[in-house]
Amino acid sequence: MQRFEDKTIIISGAGSGLGRAAAIQIAKEKGNLALVDLNPAGLKETETAIRELVPNAEILSLRTNVANESEVEEYVAETVKRFGRIDGFFNNAGIEGKQNLTEDFGSDEFSKVVDINLNGVFYGLKHVLKIMRAQGSGAVVNTASVGGIRGVGNQSGYAAAKHGVVGLTRNSAIEYGQYGIQINAIAPGAIMTPMVEGSLKQIDPQNWEKVGESFVEPNPMKRFGKPEEVGQLVAFLLSGDAGFINAAVIPIDGGQSYKY
Repeated sequence: MQRFEDKTIIISGAGSGLGRAAAIQIAKEKGNLALVDLNPAGLKETETAIRELVPNAEILSLRTNVANESEVEEYVAETVKRFGRIDGFFNNAGIEGKQNLTEDFGSDEFSKVVDINLNGVFYGLKHVLKIMRAQGSGAVVNTASVGGIRGVGNQSGYAAAKHGVVGLTRNSAIEYGQYGIQINAIAPGAIMTPMVEGSLKQIDPQNWEKVGESFVEPNPMKRFGKPEEVGQLVAFLLSGDAGFINAAVIPIDGGQSYKY
């Protein structure tokens, strides 16, 4: 398939995990890519992985702190300067933050998680949608979480931010559908990414793989999801194949969120 030929897609959080998987999938389908991440080494690794599969891929890598609105505005401007337009946006950058009971959750830590996971998504929407509305077309996928459609223990900042992402997604979709723009969210569950691995190591650094086994035991599919499985869903939602899907929040969690 070449669903993204002559199309430009921005991916934030492209330096690892879900962002990298989506970038590889879209590059294989001939999309131009603006890769955004705070970690330059991660961006380089993603670009290398893409070029091993698609040597002539068009890639713009942009080191960005998505919690800083001026830097978000800059990555949007640089993408338009390089490619002339923005056809799709995987608004994905995020962190988990430290784990603790709500009463013990540090205020600074809470603010940090919300700044990146919610404010960063808002800034991305704010500046990308301006371009898409002028074009009269575009597709956005925000990364929420199953923690954004139900609670997740010991992660107050993360759950609050991801619930906020769900609200932003639905609200923006209502506003911008009339301009030919679709805005949806994915709600990943237990996907084996560096962030999830880090979460398991917070619980038990020495036996984190064992913790992981118990973590997926309630899942009807009894396994972690793969980043590539999420990347394929994101590519579908950003493509013309998903032309009438709007304001949806789609769990990709093996059915765990429906079991309880």
